[in-house]
Amino acid sequence: MEKIFIKDLKKHDGNEVTLNGWVYNVRSIGKIWFLILRDGTEMLQCVVVKNDVDEETFKKEELLTQESSVTVTGIVRLEKRAVGGVELGVKSIEIHQIAEEYPITPKEHGTAFLMDNRHLWIRSKKQHAILKVRHQIVKASRDFFDNNDFVLFDAPMLTANAAEETTSLFNVDYYGRTAYLSQTGQLYGEAGAMAFNRVYVFGPTFRAEKSKTRRHLTEFWMLEPEIAYCDIEENMEWAEKLIVYIVEQCLENSKEELNFLERDISKLEKIKAPFPRLTYDEAAKLLKDNGVDFEYGSDFGGTDETVIAEQFDKPVIIHRWPADIKAFYMKRTPDNEELALGMDVLAPEGYGEIVGGGQREDDHDTLVKRILKHDLPMTPFKWYLDLRIYGSVPHSGFGLGIERTVAWICGIKHIRETIPFPRTITRLEP
Repeated sequence: MEKIFIKDLKKHDGNEVTLNGWVYNVRSIGKIWFLILRDGTEMLQCVVVKNDVDEETFKKEELLTQESSVTVTGIVRLEKRAVGGVELGVKSIEIHQIAEEYPITPKEHGTAFLMDNRHLWIRSKKQHAILKVRHQIVKASRDFFDNNDFVLFDAPMLTANAAEETTSLFNVDYYGRTAYLSQTGQLYGEAGAMAFNRVYVFGPTFRAEKSKTRRHLTEFWMLEPEIAYCDIEENMEWAEKLIVYIVEQCLENSKEELNFLERDISKLEKIKAPFPRLTYDEAAKLLKDNGVDFEYGSDFGGTDETVIAEQFDKPVIIHRWPADIKAFYMKRTPDNEELALGMDVLAPEGYGEIVGGGQREDDHDTLVKRILKHDLPMTPFKWYLDLRIYGSVPHSGFGLGIERTVAWICGIKHIRETIPFPRTITRLEP
Protein backbone atom coordinates (compact mmCIF):
# COMPACT_ATOMS: atom_id res chain seq x y z
CA MET A 1 0.00 0.00 0.00
CA GLU A 2 1.37 3.39 -1.01
CA LYS A 3 2.10 5.65 1.94
CA ILE A 4 0.57 9.11 1.96
CA PHE A 5 2.34 12.16 3.35
CA ILE A 6 0.89 15.42 4.66
CA LYS A 7 2.48 17.45 1.85
CA ASP A 8 0.34 15.59 -0.70
CA LEU A 9 -3.02 15.72 1.11
CA LYS A 10 -4.65 18.35 -1.11
CA LYS A 11 -4.79 15.70 -3.84
CA HIS A 12 -6.89 13.49 -1.54
CA ASP A 13 -9.73 15.88 -0.62
CA GLY A 14 -12.75 13.90 0.58
CA ASN A 15 -10.85 10.63 0.83
CA GLU A 16 -10.04 8.52 3.86
CA VAL A 17 -6.28 8.34 4.48
CA THR A 18 -3.90 6.93 7.07
CA LEU A 19 -0.92 9.00 8.17
CA ASN A 20 2.11 8.13 10.30
CA GLY A 21 3.82 10.81 12.36
CA TRP A 22 4.50 12.48 15.68
CA VAL A 23 2.44 14.72 17.94
CA TYR A 24 3.55 18.34 17.74
CA ASN A 25 0.80 19.76 19.93
CA VAL A 26 -2.61 18.96 21.44
CA ARG A 27 -5.32 21.40 22.51
CA SER A 28 -8.94 20.97 23.56
CA ILE A 29 -12.18 22.98 23.46
CA GLY A 30 -14.61 20.66 25.19
CA LYS A 31 -16.20 18.15 22.87
CA ILE A 32 -13.58 18.80 20.19
CA TRP A 33 -9.83 18.47 20.45
CA PHE A 34 -7.07 19.15 17.97
CA LEU A 35 -3.94 17.16 17.31
CA ILE A 36 -1.20 18.90 15.34
CA LEU A 37 0.60 16.10 13.53
CA ARG A 38 4.00 16.31 11.88
CA ASP A 39 5.31 13.62 9.56
CA GLY A 40 8.61 15.13 8.43
CA THR A 41 7.10 16.69 5.30
CA GLU A 42 4.67 19.22 6.81
CA MET A 43 2.25 19.72 9.69
CA LEU A 44 -1.47 18.95 9.78
CA GLN A 45 -4.38 19.85 12.01
CA CYS A 46 -6.32 16.73 12.96
CA VAL A 47 -9.79 17.34 14.41
CA VAL A 48 -11.26 14.86 16.90
CA VAL A 49 -15.01 15.34 17.48
CA LYS A 50 -16.62 13.44 20.39
CA ASN A 51 -19.67 12.37 18.39
CA ASP A 52 -17.57 11.11 15.43
CA VAL A 53 -15.25 8.69 17.28
CA ASP A 54 -15.55 6.01 19.94
CA GLU A 55 -14.93 6.90 23.57
CA GLU A 56 -11.50 5.22 23.65
CA THR A 57 -10.26 7.34 20.73
CA PHE A 58 -11.65 10.55 22.22
CA LYS A 59 -9.93 9.91 25.57
CA LYS A 60 -6.51 9.51 23.91
CA GLU A 61 -6.13 13.27 24.24
CA GLU A 62 -5.30 12.65 27.91
CA LEU A 63 -2.45 10.31 26.93
CA LEU A 64 -0.79 12.08 24.04
CA THR A 65 2.29 14.18 24.73
CA GLN A 66 4.63 16.18 22.54
CA GLU A 67 6.58 13.88 20.15
CA SER A 68 4.53 10.76 20.89
CA SER A 69 4.41 8.60 17.77
CA VAL A 70 1.01 7.80 16.25
CA THR A 71 -0.87 6.59 13.19
CA VAL A 72 -4.00 8.64 12.44
CA THR A 73 -6.81 7.69 10.08
CA GLY A 74 -9.47 10.15 8.91
CA ILE A 75 -11.16 12.08 6.13
CA VAL A 76 -9.23 14.80 4.28
CA ARG A 77 -10.99 18.12 3.82
CA LEU A 78 -9.82 21.45 2.45
CA GLU A 79 -9.82 24.20 5.07
CA LYS A 80 -8.31 27.61 4.30
CA ARG A 81 -7.96 28.48 7.98
CA ALA A 82 -5.87 25.40 8.76
CA VAL A 83 -2.11 25.09 8.43
CA GLY A 84 -1.37 24.13 4.84
CA GLY A 85 -4.99 24.72 3.78
CA VAL A 86 -6.13 21.21 4.69
CA GLU A 87 -7.21 19.31 7.80
CA LEU A 88 -8.14 15.77 8.81
CA GLY A 89 -11.41 14.68 10.37
CA VAL A 90 -10.18 11.90 12.67
CA LYS A 91 -11.78 8.46 12.77
CA SER A 92 -9.13 6.55 14.73
CA ILE A 93 -5.72 7.00 16.40
CA GLU A 94 -3.16 4.26 17.02
CA ILE A 95 -0.48 5.10 19.58
CA HIS A 96 2.94 3.56 19.03
CA GLN A 97 4.87 5.16 21.88
CA ILE A 98 4.19 7.86 24.45
CA ALA A 99 7.08 10.33 24.73
CA GLU A 100 7.59 11.14 28.40
CA GLU A 101 8.90 14.55 29.51
CA TYR A 102 10.18 15.68 26.12
CA PRO A 103 13.08 18.01 27.02
CA ILE A 104 12.59 20.72 24.38
CA THR A 105 9.46 22.66 25.31
CA PRO A 106 7.96 25.89 23.92
CA LYS A 107 9.84 27.89 26.57
CA GLU A 108 13.23 29.48 25.86
CA HIS A 109 16.29 27.22 26.11
CA GLY A 110 19.99 28.11 26.12
CA THR A 111 22.19 27.30 23.14
CA ALA A 112 24.29 24.76 25.08
CA PHE A 113 21.16 22.87 26.15
CA LEU A 114 19.81 22.84 22.60
CA MET A 115 23.12 21.64 21.20
CA ASP A 116 23.28 18.88 23.82
CA ASN A 117 19.85 17.84 22.52
CA ARG A 118 20.62 18.43 18.85
CA HIS A 119 19.24 15.00 17.98
CA LEU A 120 15.85 16.30 19.15
CA TRP A 121 16.26 19.99 18.29
CA ILE A 122 16.32 19.17 14.56
CA ARG A 123 12.60 18.34 14.89
CA SER A 124 11.75 21.98 15.65
CA LYS A 125 10.24 24.22 12.97
CA LYS A 126 13.25 26.50 12.58
CA GLN A 127 15.87 23.77 12.43
CA HIS A 128 13.63 21.76 10.11
CA ALA A 129 13.38 24.76 7.76
CA ILE A 130 17.14 25.37 7.77
CA LEU A 131 17.94 21.75 6.96
CA LYS A 132 15.31 21.68 4.21
CA VAL A 133 17.06 24.68 2.63
CA ARG A 134 20.37 22.86 3.02
CA HIS A 135 18.88 19.95 1.10
CA GLN A 136 17.78 22.31 -1.67
CA ILE A 137 21.24 23.90 -1.88
CA VAL A 138 22.90 20.49 -2.22
CA LYS A 139 20.31 19.33 -4.76
CA ALA A 140 20.68 22.51 -6.81
CA SER A 141 24.47 22.20 -6.76
CA ARG A 142 24.42 18.62 -7.98
CA ASP A 143 21.81 19.42 -10.62
CA PHE A 144 23.96 22.33 -11.83
CA PHE A 145 27.03 20.18 -12.32
CA ASP A 146 25.13 17.20 -13.69
CA ASN A 147 23.47 19.45 -16.26
CA ASN A 148 26.83 20.92 -17.31
CA ASP A 149 28.61 17.63 -18.10
CA PHE A 150 30.49 17.31 -14.82
CA VAL A 151 31.11 13.81 -13.44
CA LEU A 152 30.75 13.13 -9.72
CA PHE A 153 34.20 12.02 -8.55
CA ASP A 154 34.50 10.66 -5.01
CA ALA A 155 37.72 11.49 -3.15
CA PRO A 156 39.01 9.52 -0.14
CA MET A 157 38.52 10.76 3.42
CA LEU A 158 41.83 9.23 4.52
CA THR A 159 44.94 10.55 2.81
CA ALA A 160 48.70 10.79 3.16
CA ASN A 161 48.69 14.33 1.77
CA ALA A 162 48.46 17.72 3.40
CA ALA A 163 46.71 20.07 1.00
CA GLU A 164 46.26 23.14 3.19
CA GLU A 165 48.06 24.29 6.33
CA THR A 166 49.82 21.36 8.02
CA THR A 167 48.87 22.80 11.42
CA SER A 168 45.18 22.08 10.74
CA LEU A 169 45.53 18.34 10.12
CA PHE A 170 43.72 15.62 12.05
CA ASN A 171 46.17 12.72 12.47
CA VAL A 172 44.95 9.13 12.30
CA ASP A 173 46.91 5.96 13.01
CA TYR A 174 46.73 3.90 9.81
CA TYR A 175 48.20 0.48 10.48
CA GLY A 176 51.41 1.93 11.84
CA ARG A 177 51.52 4.85 9.40
CA THR A 178 50.23 8.38 9.89
CA ALA A 179 47.21 9.28 7.80
CA TYR A 180 45.15 12.45 7.80
CA LEU A 181 41.48 13.24 7.56
CA SER A 182 41.04 14.99 4.24
CA GLN A 183 41.24 18.78 4.28
CA THR A 184 39.93 18.91 0.72
CA GLY A 185 39.11 16.61 -2.17
CA GLN A 186 40.82 18.99 -4.58
CA LEU A 187 44.04 17.08 -5.28
CA TYR A 188 42.08 13.97 -6.20
CA GLY A 189 39.66 16.12 -8.16
CA GLU A 190 42.58 17.27 -10.29
CA ALA A 191 43.31 13.64 -11.17
CA GLY A 192 39.65 13.25 -12.04
CA ALA A 193 39.71 16.28 -14.34
CA MET A 194 42.57 14.76 -16.31
CA ALA A 195 40.42 11.65 -16.82
CA PHE A 196 36.94 13.17 -17.34
CA ASN A 197 37.66 16.87 -18.19
CA ARG A 198 35.03 18.19 -15.75
CA VAL A 199 34.42 16.64 -12.33
CA TYR A 200 33.07 17.61 -8.95
CA VAL A 201 33.93 16.18 -5.54
CA PHE A 202 31.31 16.39 -2.82
CA GLY A 203 31.86 15.29 0.74
CA PRO A 204 33.00 16.17 4.26
CA THR A 205 36.33 17.88 4.89
CA PHE A 206 38.21 18.36 8.14
CA ARG A 207 40.27 21.23 9.55
CA ALA A 208 41.80 21.10 13.03
CA GLU A 209 41.63 24.87 13.41
CA LYS A 210 41.33 26.18 16.95
CA SER A 211 38.72 28.70 15.98
CA LYS A 212 35.60 29.62 17.94
CA THR A 213 34.07 32.01 15.43
CA ARG A 214 30.51 31.71 14.15
CA ARG A 215 31.91 30.90 10.68
CA HIS A 216 34.04 27.84 11.51
CA LEU A 217 33.48 24.13 12.04
CA THR A 218 36.08 21.37 12.32
CA GLU A 219 34.04 19.17 9.97
CA PHE A 220 32.19 20.72 7.07
CA TRP A 221 30.97 19.80 3.60
CA MET A 222 32.56 21.08 0.40
CA LEU A 223 31.47 21.02 -3.19
CA GLU A 224 34.64 21.08 -5.30
CA PRO A 225 34.62 21.22 -9.11
CA GLU A 226 37.87 20.74 -11.03
CA ILE A 227 38.04 21.65 -14.72
CA ALA A 228 40.66 20.80 -17.35
CA TYR A 229 41.68 23.44 -19.91
CA CYS A 230 40.30 26.16 -17.64
CA ASP A 231 42.01 29.38 -16.57
CA ILE A 232 41.26 31.73 -13.66
CA GLU A 233 38.81 33.83 -15.68
CA GLU A 234 36.66 30.87 -16.70
CA ASN A 235 36.91 29.52 -13.16
CA MET A 236 35.38 32.71 -11.76
CA GLU A 237 32.55 32.42 -14.28
CA TRP A 238 31.76 28.87 -13.13
CA ALA A 239 31.63 29.96 -9.48
CA GLU A 240 29.38 32.86 -10.40
CA LYS A 241 26.99 30.68 -12.42
CA LEU A 242 26.80 28.07 -9.66
CA ILE A 243 25.91 30.61 -6.97
CA VAL A 244 23.27 32.29 -9.14
CA TYR A 245 21.69 28.89 -9.89
CA ILE A 246 21.64 27.87 -6.22
CA VAL A 247 19.90 31.10 -5.21
CA GLU A 248 17.38 30.82 -8.04
CA GLN A 249 16.48 27.27 -7.04
CA CYS A 250 16.11 28.19 -3.38
CA LEU A 251 13.83 31.11 -4.25
CA GLU A 252 11.73 28.81 -6.41
CA ASN A 253 11.61 25.70 -4.20
CA SER A 254 12.30 26.88 -0.62
CA LYS A 255 10.17 30.02 -0.39
CA GLU A 256 8.01 28.57 2.39
CA GLU A 257 11.07 27.75 4.53
CA LEU A 258 12.71 31.12 3.83
CA ASN A 259 9.51 32.93 4.77
CA PHE A 260 9.28 30.98 8.01
CA LEU A 261 12.89 31.96 8.76
CA GLU A 262 11.87 35.58 8.08
CA ARG A 263 14.58 35.86 5.44
CA ASP A 264 14.52 39.11 3.44
CA ILE A 265 13.97 37.48 0.07
CA SER A 266 14.37 40.79 -1.77
CA LYS A 267 18.10 40.65 -1.00
CA LEU A 268 18.40 37.19 -2.53
CA GLU A 269 16.48 38.32 -5.61
CA LYS A 270 19.33 40.75 -6.36
CA ILE A 271 21.82 37.89 -6.81
CA LYS A 272 22.30 38.04 -10.56
CA ALA A 273 25.35 37.83 -12.78
CA PRO A 274 27.76 39.46 -13.23
CA PHE A 275 29.32 39.76 -9.77
CA PRO A 276 31.71 42.62 -9.01
CA ARG A 277 35.37 41.59 -9.23
CA LEU A 278 38.25 43.16 -7.33
CA THR A 279 41.92 42.33 -7.34
CA TYR A 280 43.45 41.83 -3.91
CA ASP A 281 45.17 45.19 -4.32
CA GLU A 282 41.85 46.90 -5.05
CA ALA A 283 40.24 45.21 -2.04
CA ALA A 284 43.12 46.29 0.22
CA LYS A 285 42.71 49.87 -1.00
CA LEU A 286 38.95 49.68 -0.37
CA LEU A 287 39.66 48.70 3.23
CA LYS A 288 42.09 51.57 3.67
CA ASP A 289 39.60 54.01 2.15
CA ASN A 290 37.03 52.81 4.70
CA GLY A 291 39.34 53.44 7.64
CA VAL A 292 40.36 49.82 8.27
CA ASP A 293 43.86 49.29 9.65
CA PHE A 294 44.78 46.49 7.27
CA GLU A 295 48.29 45.13 6.75
CA TYR A 296 48.93 44.58 3.07
CA GLY A 297 50.02 41.04 2.29
CA SER A 298 47.93 39.42 5.03
CA ASP A 299 44.73 37.45 4.61
CA PHE A 300 41.39 39.13 5.18
CA GLY A 301 39.81 38.58 8.58
CA GLY A 302 36.10 38.36 9.27
CA THR A 303 35.76 42.10 9.84
CA ASP A 304 37.72 42.86 6.66
CA GLU A 305 35.45 40.56 4.62
CA THR A 306 32.37 42.22 6.08
CA VAL A 307 33.58 45.74 5.23
CA ILE A 308 34.33 44.71 1.65
CA ALA A 309 31.03 42.86 1.20
CA GLU A 310 29.03 45.80 2.60
CA GLN A 311 29.98 47.84 -0.46
CA PHE A 312 27.93 45.55 -2.71
CA ASP A 313 24.50 43.90 -2.81
CA LYS A 314 25.86 40.81 -4.58
CA PRO A 315 28.69 38.40 -3.86
CA VAL A 316 32.05 39.93 -4.69
CA ILE A 317 34.97 38.04 -6.22
CA ILE A 318 38.49 38.89 -5.06
CA HIS A 319 41.28 37.55 -7.24
CA ARG A 320 45.07 37.61 -7.72
CA TRP A 321 46.28 37.27 -4.15
CA PRO A 322 49.74 37.54 -2.60
CA ALA A 323 51.30 34.14 -3.27
CA ASP A 324 52.70 33.82 0.27
CA ILE A 325 49.21 33.44 1.77
CA LYS A 326 47.94 30.93 -0.77
CA ALA A 327 48.52 27.18 -1.04
CA PHE A 328 51.61 25.73 -2.72
CA TYR A 329 49.62 24.39 -5.68
CA MET A 330 48.32 27.81 -6.77
CA LYS A 331 49.67 29.02 -10.13
CA ARG A 332 51.38 32.42 -10.21
CA THR A 333 50.43 35.26 -12.54
CA PRO A 334 52.57 35.32 -15.70
CA ASP A 335 53.85 38.87 -15.08
CA ASN A 336 54.33 38.75 -11.30
CA GLU A 337 55.64 35.75 -9.36
CA GLU A 338 54.49 37.42 -6.13
CA LEU A 339 50.81 37.07 -7.08
CA ALA A 340 48.83 33.83 -7.19
CA LEU A 341 45.93 33.18 -9.57
CA GLY A 342 43.57 32.58 -6.67
CA MET A 343 40.02 33.77 -6.19
CA ASP A 344 37.62 33.99 -3.24
CA VAL A 345 33.92 34.79 -3.33
CA LEU A 346 32.55 36.78 -0.41
CA ALA A 347 28.83 36.57 0.30
CA PRO A 348 26.95 39.80 0.94
CA GLU A 349 25.50 40.84 4.31
CA GLY A 350 28.64 39.90 6.26
CA TYR A 351 28.56 36.12 5.77
CA GLY A 352 32.17 35.93 4.64
CA GLU A 353 33.95 33.66 2.19
CA ILE A 354 31.75 30.99 0.64
CA VAL A 355 34.08 30.02 -2.25
CA GLY A 356 37.84 29.66 -2.45
CA GLY A 357 39.79 28.44 -5.44
CA GLY A 358 41.98 29.33 -8.37
CA GLN A 359 44.13 28.11 -11.20
CA ARG A 360 46.40 25.19 -10.34
CA GLU A 361 50.14 25.03 -11.02
CA ASP A 362 50.54 22.76 -14.05
CA ASP A 363 54.36 22.70 -14.39
CA HIS A 364 56.11 19.72 -12.78
CA ASP A 365 59.42 21.35 -11.83
CA THR A 366 57.74 24.45 -10.41
CA LEU A 367 55.47 22.32 -8.26
CA VAL A 368 58.44 20.31 -6.94
CA LYS A 369 60.13 23.54 -5.84
CA ARG A 370 56.97 24.64 -4.04
CA ILE A 371 56.61 21.36 -2.17
CA LEU A 372 60.23 21.62 -1.03
CA LYS A 373 59.80 25.27 -0.06
CA HIS A 374 56.84 24.37 2.17
CA ASP A 375 58.85 21.53 3.80
CA LEU A 376 56.33 18.93 2.71
CA PRO A 377 57.37 15.29 2.23
CA MET A 378 57.83 14.52 -1.44
CA THR A 379 56.83 10.84 -1.46
CA PRO A 380 53.08 11.30 -0.71
CA PHE A 381 52.88 13.76 -3.62
CA LYS A 382 54.44 11.49 -6.24
CA TRP A 383 51.07 10.59 -7.73
CA TYR A 384 50.07 14.28 -7.73
CA LEU A 385 53.27 15.22 -9.55
CA ASP A 386 52.54 12.50 -12.14
CA LEU A 387 49.61 14.64 -13.28
CA ARG A 388 52.21 17.20 -14.44
CA ILE A 389 54.21 14.57 -16.36
CA TYR A 390 51.51 12.70 -18.24
CA GLY A 391 49.52 15.24 -20.26
CA SER A 392 49.55 18.30 -18.03
CA VAL A 393 47.14 21.07 -19.01
CA PRO A 394 45.98 24.40 -17.58
CA HIS A 395 43.28 23.61 -15.04
CA SER A 396 41.33 25.30 -12.30
CA GLY A 397 38.77 24.64 -9.60
CA PHE A 398 37.23 25.87 -6.40
CA GLY A 399 35.46 24.77 -3.25
CA LEU A 400 32.06 26.01 -2.12
CA GLY A 401 31.40 25.60 1.60
CA ILE A 402 27.90 24.22 2.08
CA GLU A 403 27.44 25.42 5.66
CA ARG A 404 28.41 29.04 5.01
CA THR A 405 26.19 29.06 1.94
CA VAL A 406 23.28 27.75 4.03
CA ALA A 407 23.90 30.41 6.68
CA TRP A 408 23.87 33.17 4.06
CA ILE A 409 20.80 32.01 2.15
CA CYS A 410 18.84 31.32 5.35
CA GLY A 411 20.01 34.55 6.98
CA ILE A 412 21.09 32.89 10.23
CA LYS A 413 23.93 34.09 12.39
CA HIS A 414 25.78 30.95 13.46
CA ILE A 415 27.08 28.15 11.27
CA ARG A 416 26.33 25.51 13.93
CA GLU A 417 22.65 25.48 12.87
CA THR A 418 23.44 24.76 9.21
CA ILE A 419 24.46 21.09 9.60
CA PRO A 420 22.58 18.30 11.38
CA PHE A 421 25.34 17.57 13.91
CA PRO A 422 28.00 20.31 14.07
CA ARG A 423 31.56 19.59 15.13
CA THR A 424 33.48 22.36 16.86
CA ILE A 425 36.59 22.38 19.03
CA THR A 426 34.37 21.88 22.12
CA ARG A 427 31.70 19.52 20.75
CA LEU A 428 31.90 15.89 19.69
CA GLU A 429 28.44 14.80 20.89
CA PRO A 430 25.73 14.07 19.98
